[in-house]
Amino acid sequence: MCRTALFAGSFDPFTIAHFAVVKRALCLADKIIVAVGVNFDKKTFRTLEQRLEGIQQAFKDDNRVEAAHYEGLTTDFALQRKIDFFIRGIRSINDFEYEKNMAYINLKLSGIETVFIFSEPEYEHISSSLVRELAYYHKDISQLIPNYK
Repeated sequence: MCRTALFAGSFDPFTIAHFAVVKRALCLADKIIVAVGVNFDKKTFRTLEQRLEGIQQAFKDDNRVEAAHYEGLTTDFALQRKIDFFIRGIRSINDFEYEKNMAYINLKLSGIETVFIFSEPEYEHISSSLVRELAYYHKDISQLIPNYK
């Protein structure tokens, strides 16, 4: 039986913290879909294509990870793809409060459970918004994103 997990987000950009969550979650699932949620009204740092390519490059040597994108509710996408469980990364108590509420709503809407992966201490300070801000000011972000262009 193949268990498929969904790790969904804007991933703008996909950071080494995201990468670490997926790598650690691979012991729980046979396949993980890293799905970029698309909101065309939102201004992004990287295009959808760049974000998908970055995820694909980060996992190019691991066929258990697939990059995908979707519009609309994450739960609708999860039901369409027959997802067994959601994966969410937790960096802090603030993340936990938000993610706990989202997990309850997702469960109510889809019947799909959420598994939380707590960030390793060396990554708990890394967020996509921090990386975007550093990039905006032309700072080197190469140590904060997986090794891709």
